[in-house]
Amino acid sequence: MTKDIMILAIETSCDESAAAVVKNGREVLSNIISSQIELHKLYGGVVPEIASRKHIEKINQVIEEALSEANVTLQDLDAIGVTYGPGLVGALLVGVAEAKAISFAVKKPLVGVHHIEGHVSANYIENKELEPPFLCLIVSGGHTHLVLVKEYGTYEIVGRTRDDAAGEAFDKVARAIGLGYPGGPKIDKLSKEGNNRAITFPRAHIEGAPYDFSFSGLKSAVLNHINSCEMKHEEINRADIAASFQEAVIDVLVTKTMLAAKDFGMKKVAVAGGVAANSSLREALAAACSKNGLAFYHPSPIFCTDNAAMIGAAAYYEYLKGTRSGLDLNAVPNLRIGER
Repeated sequence: MTKDIMILAIETSCDESAAAVVKNGREVLSNIISSQIELHKLYGGVVPEIASRKHIEKINQVIEEALSEANVTLQDLDAIGVTYGPGLVGALLVGVAEAKAISFAVKKPLVGVHHIEGHVSANYIENKELEPPFLCLIVSGGHTHLVLVKEYGTYEIVGRTRDDAAGEAFDKVARAIGLGYPGGPKIDKLSKEGNNRAITFPRAHIEGAPYDFSFSGLKSAVLNHINSCEMKHEEINRADIAASFQEAVIDVLVTKTMLAAKDFGMKKVAVAGGVAANSSLREALAAACSKNGLAFYHPSPIFCTDNAAMIGAAAYYEYLKGTRSGLDLNAVPNLRIGER
């Protein structure tokens, strides 16, 4: 009988202080998240210095709660997994320092985890049958990637954004139409009241790079539409703008994902990242996959946003591969997927 592998995972890459205990990479025994959204709403976005200070206040608390809820002690663990990049450097440092301290104190292996690889691994938690290879669309505030997941922990980026990430575009457009922060969920909600064909916004296609994305032109088109309405003293229909903008983003994401799946012979497609919680995107991907005879996988919304359970899932497969980080592990804010 194989031994169960228990991992304490820590995630502090942005504005969530999170800790989780994950068994065998797919069973979440606890997943504690302390969110700072209400605090950062006051500033219209995440303030790195404030985020770092809040992590310091909350990190011990969420770890203690995660261990208690999972009914395990530090001695029961096999390893400590922690996000070390990419993200806000000050925020990352809090989690990395905490993980190193625990690793040293209880003499358990330390496993550094790539934040985006964590998002991909969130799909393993509820989809027990999912195994590589598959194509994953990663859509978050800082990343928009199309990635071939060739094996556990082995990735090839086949498409990426040339400018704004999808989530970043959502936040900027939400701010422009007065919805505030965080933009993604608010646009998703408001768009249900609007006509997604009311305004024709551009879809960017990059010559010679069929799987790459660009959202800066779309964002500019939305701002130009708003300015034009103001200059002509026309009504600004926020719901129509939100719905038409979201439709343009989803159209590009789905079209390029289906193209990549076909060209690379992938039969399974997954989605990951904060924007993966968008209900219209999930519906559109599910419909496109069904039409093209592809299996579609997605995490529940709680595992789409930043959380430590996904880091525990990724850490498990790195642990099995023999990945071990030293006590010289440092935060790498611009860490690229597949790098170590």
